[in-house]
Amino acid sequence: MSGHVGTQPSVDETLKDFWATRPNRPHSGRKIAGVAAGIAERYLIDPVVVRIALVVLALSNGAGLLLYLVAWLLLPSRNDEASPAESILGRGRSSSSTGLVVVLCLALLPTTGFVVSGGFPTISGLLLALGGLFLLHRHRGHLNPAAAVVAEPLAHQHVPPAAPTAPFPAHFGAVPATAPHAGSGAAAQSPPSWDPLGAAPFAWDLPEPSAPPVPPRAAAPRHRSRVGGVTFALAVLTAGAGVIAANHNPWFTGGTIAGLALGVVGLGLVVSAFRGGGRGLIGTAVPLSIVALVLTNAGFDRWERVGDVTARPTAVEQVDDAYETGAGNVTLDLSALPAQGEVETRVEVGVGGAEVIVPRTADVQVVCESGVGSVSCLGEERSGPGSELDVEDRGPDGEGGVEVELYVRSGVGDVEVTRG
Repeated sequence: MSGHVGTQPSVDETLKDFWATRPNRPHSGRKIAGVAAGIAERYLIDPVVVRIALVVLALSNGAGLLLYLVAWLLLPSRNDEASPAESILGRGRSSSSTGLVVVLCLALLPTTGFVVSGGFPTISGLLLALGGLFLLHRHRGHLNPAAAVVAEPLAHQHVPPAAPTAPFPAHFGAVPATAPHAGSGAAAQSPPSWDPLGAAPFAWDLPEPSAPPVPPRAAAPRHRSRVGGVTFALAVLTAGAGVIAANHNPWFTGGTIAGLALGVVGLGLVVSAFRGGGRGLIGTAVPLSIVALVLTNAGFDRWERVGDVTARPTAVEQVDDAYETGAGNVTLDLSALPAQGEVETRVEVGVGGAEVIVPRTADVQVVCESGVGSVSCLGEERSGPGSELDVEDRGPDGEGGVEVELYVRSGVGDVEVTRG
């Protein structure tokens, strides 16, 4: 690692050095944005290795895609002053347009949702990739600093030597080549015997004149765009009109209203990409996207109950037609049912988990769904938004036993069906 050859730097030093000398994205050899090419060039490895690692992680519920988007935003393109993310914050120039940066930021929202919904395996793969990059920089960070964005400290910058001073004529006396400067603490040169008053210029010990202070330049007045304010006002009006319309048309649900407001904010971001301003809309779009996602999948408008639901029927006739909650967890334990009979029920949750335990020898037909979350049904698993499984399992003893037909769904949360 640059600056630490022969020593083992600390974690904090490694992270700081990585950011100070992070790879830049070259213009040649790139496939999309040059992320893999930049990392490979920085650490002198084959770019194919980096691309394969990103593809493998991308197939792991989008972890590789998330890493690529983040690197695209944080790694500057070659010859740029700042990365795309830094440029939109006014910290330097980037060749990436504001519209592209906005699109990349918006793409992070669903990608992050995919990764988080993947559970521990996906998140552990993401952490493994970050750890691999950390070790790569620790052991190979010093190999090719020329392919990095290096912010050189002022103390290390080259300062050209001062031009030599022409000597005085011989009749004034010789001036030593290493005459002390004023303020250096060394004694001033004594005047010659013919000049007891010290009139010779080379005997003077005067301080160097300092440059007059430069008055600070007044900051240019910043043009304030009205795109952000107008867009926010239109979004509020749209949401208000949707709430009023919901009293007359059932189509205007909570998720629909949030989606319409989010659409107005998205149009404002597109306009601001061309006219400038509107950066504050990103802070509005992120929480509004989360609200729209939750309301769309949870469907709070049709739930009458909120809280946890737990049931353990021991007879077929004790099983209800449905077990529902708008927010909470539903746990339905059917493992105590008799060995014969037929059961049909559904479990639906707005936001929360749904867990069903069926008898060990039951013949089960189950449909498991999750709007945002993971699904695990009798040994089969699926994760990510819109996960769904349709499973038919006759049990370890084959056909025979109580027949159970289930429909289990969670709008935002995990679904699990296991045998008791």
